[in-house]
Amino acid sequence: MSIRLRSYSLARILTPAILLATGVAAGCGDGDETTIVETSTGAGGTTTIPEGKAHVRVVHASSDAPAVDLYVAGASEPLLTGLKYGDATDYLEVDAGEYDFELRASPSSASDPVAYRTGPIDLGNKKRITTIAAGLLASDADASKFRVLAYTEEFGPAGGGNAMVRVVHASPDAPSVGIDLHDNDAANPEITGIDRFTASDAAGFTMSAGKAEQIGISANGQRVTAFTTPELPEGAQLFVIATGLTGKLAREADGFALLAIGPDGSLGFIKQNPIVYALHASPNAPAVDAFAGDAELLDNVSFGQLSGALQVPPGDYTLDFYAHEEGSTKPASAPAASAKTGMLDRGERYLTIATGLLGHSTNGFQLASYAEGFDRQTPNEARVRLVHSSPDAPAVDVGILNVEGVVNPVLVSNVSFPQASEPNGIVSGLGTIPLGVTPAGQSSTVVASFHVTTTEGTRAFGIAAGALDPNNGASFRLLVVDTASTPWSVATVHPQPQQ
Repeated sequence: MSIRLRSYSLARILTPAILLATGVAAGCGDGDETTIVETSTGAGGTTTIPEGKAHVRVVHASSDAPAVDLYVAGASEPLLTGLKYGDATDYLEVDAGEYDFELRASPSSASDPVAYRTGPIDLGNKKRITTIAAGLLASDADASKFRVLAYTEEFGPAGGGNAMVRVVHASPDAPSVGIDLHDNDAANPEITGIDRFTASDAAGFTMSAGKAEQIGISANGQRVTAFTTPELPEGAQLFVIATGLTGKLAREADGFALLAIGPDGSLGFIKQNPIVYALHASPNAPAVDAFAGDAELLDNVSFGQLSGALQVPPGDYTLDFYAHEEGSTKPASAPAASAKTGMLDRGERYLTIATGLLGHSTNGFQLASYAEGFDRQTPNEARVRLVHSSPDAPAVDVGILNVEGVVNPVLVSNVSFPQASEPNGIVSGLGTIPLGVTPAGQSSTVVASFHVTTTEGTRAFGIAAGALDPNNGASFRLLVVDTASTPWSVATVHPQPQQ
């Protein structure tokens, strides 16, 4: 399975006059001048560096820092401008020596305040150096504050069919990590003890070229998360930078991710593999086991139950369902039902609902996946996403049930099986909320009502599940999946007695 990475263009990299011939005052002594030119190394980083020169490039991997301009200390013009999070410059060919760099928020002039000064960085003769802006600009803590990391490139030979990869740990809130190649043994990762703001061995490690690979991240012998690489080009020399915050959602711009840097610049962010929670909401299906291929994903999940978090490579999966049996081996018999999840994208979390009526041709057994996309910018609000998952119910309106027994206001209208309201959620108010369900357009014909309690920060799916017709299995009810904390949890809310 291949992954297309989002590419990042470099914003206003190097004004032409500086690129070609401008003398820039360097931090290596007494009015010395150096000529700076832009260069590229090719897939394997094999471009010859002339005697007396060095190659250096800059990677922006600080998730809270703005776009920056880079200056040599004392220079009146920037070396480069507009470098933003996720960007990497081409290599610059400079005179070998020590350089003191200054970063200013872009756009800038030399008279603007310096956001960060590197101190002397040794760009040695005929060396190729990758410098990485890392940490948090807003932090004063030694463990997480902003810094620039400098790594001399000394990759070993890749050999046929491989690429060479060096991992840099630049996440300001992640612990020491191990790298589990192929994501198959978190307790014994191949690469261990990569501390924050350090890197794996300079020679790098080999990964197969031409195909997507799994990389597991472990901490203290436990699997933390996993990524699916792009198809790596044979012979390529790559930095893979772990950046962003583990305390943020993977889908957020500053969430924990891998930033891939190739010889010719940034390949973009690799988001974490998608996470799926599976909910059994098929009213006439028994407790089930589910398999993807021969691998058991769900075991003995009954109506109204929610699975634990399942992290899988991105893709569209076909699951085979069987009535529960002891053991984890896939039965030799044909499945009771098979259904597709729909595309699961990296960086996302999904609620995948097994719904519909088993054995029915109308609204039959199926899977419906809903990405968790709640607005997180207003933590004082409660937000709910409503999902119609009752296979024998008509299109409905859902809203606040007032004292006259009328649904007013309507929060979401004309939702049919298996549709849902908008991903960012509906602002529901706080406290005990009386929700009424009516056939679409019939605000006074209340089919069912529920008392739902919300608090500040509530982010929940409200799933209308079960059957209206008792012959179709489990009765109509509301299943509330709380996504505000991890792992997610589910609660059942039964209808209020009809007056």
